[in-house]
Amino acid sequence: MKKTVTFFGMLLSMLLMCPTGVWAAGSGETTTQVPVWLCIPFAGLLLCIAVMPLIKAEWWEAHQPHVVLMWILLMVIPFAVVYGTGKATETVLECIVNDYLTFIVLLFGLFCVSGNITMEGDFAGSPRVNACLLAFGTLLSSCIGTTGASMLMVRPVIKMNSWRKRKSHIMIFFIFMVSNMGGCLTPIGDPPLLMGFMRGVPFFWSLHLLPVLLFNMVIMLFVFYHVDKLAYRKDIAQGRKPDISKPGTEFHIEGLHNIIFLVMIVAAVILSGVLPGLSAFQNAAGEVMGIHIFGEVTLTFPALIEIVMILLAAFLSFKTTDKSIRRRNHFTWGAIQEVAVLFIGIFITMQPALMLLKALGPKIGLYKPLEMFWATGALSSFLDNTPTYLVFLTTAGTLGFLNGVTTSLGTVPVKLLSAISCGAVFMGANTYIGNAPNFMVKSISDENGVNMPSFFGYIGWSLVFLVPVFILDMLVFFM
Repeated sequence: MKKTVTFFGMLLSMLLMCPTGVWAAGSGETTTQVPVWLCIPFAGLLLCIAVMPLIKAEWWEAHQPHVVLMWILLMVIPFAVVYGTGKATETVLECIVNDYLTFIVLLFGLFCVSGNITMEGDFAGSPRVNACLLAFGTLLSSCIGTTGASMLMVRPVIKMNSWRKRKSHIMIFFIFMVSNMGGCLTPIGDPPLLMGFMRGVPFFWSLHLLPVLLFNMVIMLFVFYHVDKLAYRKDIAQGRKPDISKPGTEFHIEGLHNIIFLVMIVAAVILSGVLPGLSAFQNAAGEVMGIHIFGEVTLTFPALIEIVMILLAAFLSFKTTDKSIRRRNHFTWGAIQEVAVLFIGIFITMQPALMLLKALGPKIGLYKPLEMFWATGALSSFLDNTPTYLVFLTTAGTLGFLNGVTTSLGTVPVKLLSAISCGAVFMGANTYIGNAPNFMVKSISDENGVNMPSFFGYIGWSLVFLVPVFILDMLVFFM
């Protein structure tokens, strides 16, 4: 309860200290004021996600959709009063069509395909095995995305450690590394880097971040091994033993053909970044063509192709995979349903906060790599890291640098671009809502008997184990 009061007090203080509005560029030459109080529904929803499972868990489980709808209406109705019904409708539809729809379809596709792959064998969850799994998953994230690697690896990791009592820390470090850090090496790894690629950052430029990733992996795996070793010894001392006869001698994968559908999904994501730049998908004005929805909202043909390919991959995966595999994986729809409900609320209610960020981004006077690293990272912990990345990339492009990476937004020095990229990708691990895979891993872990920490409890873990690593990153790479 003390933590709740403290958090709410800090939130209220921040809102009271803010000005009543911030001037942001409108659609024309004029400017419009963005009232800070429009961010209250977003803060309220985050507070509910953090607090309600602690004080009214059963009620929260049953009424999540109603609470989310309430906060959406509390944002949309005042927004319509301030900006007009047309602008409010356009903002909500823009968010749903161009952000949420592709986000949830991708998550759904990966959730379905990964649920049709099962790993069986005599591997038991020991500190050495777990460290190897985390290392493999972290590197895999840059190949199939943090969401893809998380969904593919989460069930095997849970299964191998099912005999253990103390295992929540395993999934916490899984979120730290596989669901976040590992996505920094390619545009496939994490959406912010894909947006950078679409704006002129070379596809393989992200490999510049390999030294940072390896540095973090060494530290995190060293710490994890010793934390897990301590927990492992306590489990053994209490008489817990894995149910295996010949440890590490038998291992096989079922549903392996689903790798084809996983590759299909990755290809769809790559195409979504490549096709908009092709003349075949552009009109005479150079705009990406698509299906007009409302106002300036258009579902582009590249996005539509991505959605169709992902849904087709999920459909074929279910049609070609035996139901017994899903039963052995304890596959249910609960996790994806929870994420779908909560994140549509987050995506819609955070729009005023993103408008404020876009208004303030070029004016806050950040130009040093360490400043960009912490600013991008701190905001990416609570806001969608993709628009946050774009705001600071745009800001960096307007600073007038002559040497660095040439993008459509301007020239950005390598160290500055590295800081923005690492902040956006790495610090999504600070909270459950910082990156979509975080919440998915938590939900699947909870469903499978892993006692995951609360919203604030998880932040406590990130403050103890992640923030010191980020401080070292700043000192070594971004000073």
